[in-house]
Amino acid sequence: MSDTKRKPTIFQAMFPILAMLIILGVGIGFLGLPAEPLIVLAAVVSGIQAGILGYSYDEIMKEIATKIAKVWGALLILVIVGFMIGSWMLGGTIPMLIYFGLKLISPKYLALTAFLLTAIVSVLTGTSWGSAGTIGVAFMGVAIGMDANLALVAGAVVSGAYFGDKLSPLSDTTNLSSAVCGVDLYEHVYNQLWTTGSSAILASIFYFIIGQVGAKNNIVVPETINILTGTLDNMFKWNILLLIPLAIVLIGSITKKPTIPVMLLASLIALINAAVFQRADLKSIVEVTLNGFNVGMVGMSEENVAPELIRLLHRGGMMSMMNTLLIAVCAISFAGTMTVTGSLDVVISKMLEKINSTFKLVASTIATCLIITGVTSNGQVSILMPGEAFKEAYLKMGLHPKVLSRTLEDSVTCTECLIPWTAAGAYMASTLGVATLNYLPYAILNYSGMIFALVWAFTGIGITKINKNS
Repeated sequence: MSDTKRKPTIFQAMFPILAMLIILGVGIGFLGLPAEPLIVLAAVVSGIQAGILGYSYDEIMKEIATKIAKVWGALLILVIVGFMIGSWMLGGTIPMLIYFGLKLISPKYLALTAFLLTAIVSVLTGTSWGSAGTIGVAFMGVAIGMDANLALVAGAVVSGAYFGDKLSPLSDTTNLSSAVCGVDLYEHVYNQLWTTGSSAILASIFYFIIGQVGAKNNIVVPETINILTGTLDNMFKWNILLLIPLAIVLIGSITKKPTIPVMLLASLIALINAAVFQRADLKSIVEVTLNGFNVGMVGMSEENVAPELIRLLHRGGMMSMMNTLLIAVCAISFAGTMTVTGSLDVVISKMLEKINSTFKLVASTIATCLIITGVTSNGQVSILMPGEAFKEAYLKMGLHPKVLSRTLEDSVTCTECLIPWTAAGAYMASTLGVATLNYLPYAILNYSGMIFALVWAFTGIGITKINKNS
């Protein structure tokens, strides 16, 4: 079979990519169909082409299995996050944050506060998912209580979560981007301030202004807030010890302890809190980790609880992550059928032939990263492949590798969650309760980084050059 293998032409290399974009664009954008079967269909199209090029079924399946193995750790963390959210709900950690958030946060500064505090937690933990699933969920609860714009607050949470994911030395994508480009980690982090720092300032200004404008409208109903806080008071017993799970995650991340054991320890403490402070029985403690929290676990009837609280509190559990997990597996299957033929390598090589300026190089890197992220639905792959492909081109043009590492993060790390069919997009939507395309316009930091990257590339500001011969 190997003797019959053929390298794809540029048209053949582009065909599966175009097919997937059309299938997903029409299916999701116009027909409102679920992403999972559409991605499988795109994988079938790509698989058929791989067969035509001479690759066997076993070779395709082996490539898919290899890719799943590489991201298995991330997929397992996804399941553990569902476990953790459920335990933090029953234990009272997240409800406590919601309760005091409703009491203390001004509606004028809700979006700005959500952005800044989520960013701080994300920098300390190095995880956008963990930050959104804990402090982010709490802010969504506050938003519901204040009858605020949920898409706005979700966008602010997502922006803050990915600020830390880009700049934290604890972040996997931060370490991966610097490593693939051969750049010192802290030099890479500092250099990102040109784009991410600028984006953070822009986002802060936006959230401040829109908060002031929104506050002019009488959107806050004090009676509603009082009802929600009063109900939470009746449902849960407050104690400073309820914040221990949050402290464990923060300390564990700062000290660079393994993610999964830290999350499980934090979840265990939360479940102990559930038994000690919330008087939860064993059945509820076990069930909450699988199916998530419901108000019946703390002795309340749904009929006696405000719909806003039901919507907020009924979440978490490992089963809540199954849809996200399915999307990830489907997307990886497509990626496997693409990479086995070397199609992405062909496309990138063709693109590099027409690049003759810094602006074009950065723009091509961004475009490539966006396409690969959309096609593979995998941030790590979308960093590794362009990083390897463009590394030599940046050196030949006299650009420091940290310009490439920064651009990779600007166009991959922050954008993955803006694509509905990626694991990150599905996770943020399901966790925050707002559809990906609804929070996208308000996730200012996530897409403005690419704009600043292009501006700096065009002007030469923040672009570090080296001797081409060095």
